[in-house]
Amino acid sequence: MEQVTVSWLQTIEALQDVPDEQLQWLIDHSITQQYNDGDYIFKRDEPLSGTYFLFSGKLRLYRWQNGVRTELVTMHEREITGFLPYSRGKVAFGDGVAVGPTVIMTLPVDQCPELIKTYYELTQALVSIMSNRVRDSTAFMQQNEKMMALGKLSAGLAHELNNPAASIVRNAASLKKHLQSQPDLFAKLVAVHMDVDRVGMVKAEITRILDRENTTRLSLRERSQLESDMAEWLDDHEIGNPDEIAENLVSYGFSIDDLGSICRHMTAEAATPVFEWIHDTLLSSKMVADIHDASQRIASLITSIKTFTHMDRGQDKQVTPVETGLHNTLTMLGHKLKEGKVKVVEEYDSQLPPINMLVGELNQVWTNLIDNAIDAMEVNGTGTLTIKTRKDRDYAEVIIADDGPGIPDEIKNRIFDPFFTTKSMGKGTGMGLEVVQRIIKQQHNGSIKVKSQPGHTEFIVCIPINNR
Repeated sequence: MEQVTVSWLQTIEALQDVPDEQLQWLIDHSITQQYNDGDYIFKRDEPLSGTYFLFSGKLRLYRWQNGVRTELVTMHEREITGFLPYSRGKVAFGDGVAVGPTVIMTLPVDQCPELIKTYYELTQALVSIMSNRVRDSTAFMQQNEKMMALGKLSAGLAHELNNPAASIVRNAASLKKHLQSQPDLFAKLVAVHMDVDRVGMVKAEITRILDRENTTRLSLRERSQLESDMAEWLDDHEIGNPDEIAENLVSYGFSIDDLGSICRHMTAEAATPVFEWIHDTLLSSKMVADIHDASQRIASLITSIKTFTHMDRGQDKQVTPVETGLHNTLTMLGHKLKEGKVKVVEEYDSQLPPINMLVGELNQVWTNLIDNAIDAMEVNGTGTLTIKTRKDRDYAEVIIADDGPGIPDEIKNRIFDPFFTTKSMGKGTGMGLEVVQRIIKQQHNGSIKVKSQPGHTEFIVCIPINNR
């Protein structure tokens, strides 16, 4: 087996400036071993035996989450891992497995005190590796967290946008069909030969009915009965297509007495074409209104997306009402709320002024907290999400509460730790609450705390109103 040399160690970027005698000390006090494909270099939750220098082959790292092992990264020749000076990580957080024939030089943990005491440059080089490892791991997990959040929001938006888009397509097709029937309807009306005065009376009667304030709400049974009675009245008066016309007229608040009032102003032969014209006009109006409402819904969603992601602003802090971000986040997570049968209670303090904030970052905070609350209530099959804001002296408080099973006392003090999660594999990375805490504390000079008991959990975010 080929041995590690000083010249080989100097090909590792982090060790290039380390004196030769220190590298030789490293070689003299290390153990070089060969591993076969699939051999464990270290196992999760077991003490790390030392600092590992990958001389040849590959080392695949796996992490464990809720009993499931998943591949994290593959390390190649000249990479360094394992225990590092000043690291608090003395046990492996996952498994390290050899890929193919692999040779590793290991500096045992018990050599670390002498290393730190005597060999400054080598210690400094290994500490820099630790810093890079923490940064890279954190960046990887944060990116994974963002991608998972993006996936959830994308799925929700797809559902939210699908309904109004489908409504527009459906109503546009129906409207086109109705417009194509206009020439035939026009011909029937012209053939009736109603004088101008009677036309004016019919028009005035229809306007009166449509402008009338209708405060009576019909139950489903009452509505069905009225539609049946009106269809029968239309049929008795030999007016064609009575069922469809009756359904439409009832939806616009027409009564059977209203039909009689309209008929008094025209001849019997005029009744069918006039009522067909009324029906067609109201139906076309309804389809246009539906298209308008659906378009407004899409426009509202797009506005929420722009505000949520802060796409149309710079990255500086903006003085913004905190409830705007909360409301937009609820819009973005609307599908998940419906799917989870979650009732939302919003209690916003009207006396709370706008606060100086990084809008996009705080929206990420609200997304994580609200999404976690929805997931927590999933075991109940339903739930109530309560969002409150209030002014506390010079601070804005935002409370996000759920009525899920609560957070067990034994893990309550760990929920903000990096990589800690209670969610199943694929649902959480363990970086969500760590990101939340960092955004609130480091970027907004605020604080976050949690109160939890069975049936009630609340996260309390506190941010200075005039945050600089």
